[in-house]
Amino acid sequence: MKSSEFDKKVDDGEDIIEYLDLSQAKRPQYNQINLDLPSWMLEKIEQEAIRQGLSQQVILQTWIAEKLEQLQA
Repeated sequence: MKSSEFDKKVDDGEDIIEYLDLSQAKRPQYNQINLDLPSWMLEKIEQEAIRQGLSQQVILQTWIAEKLEQLQA
């Protein structure tokens, strides 16, 4: 299957699980932390999460991952 066909199936919301090789798939290991932030910062994070339609956790994970990639470059 061409990547464009695969992309179209994803975009159309079709089930694509049969096209994936999950034999080597591994779940990432997660560790939990507690993080204290000022109220104003939490409000900004919440506003951005609402604007993007994502959870605050996803917003923070994305921002941290982007920053770590920048630091490695």
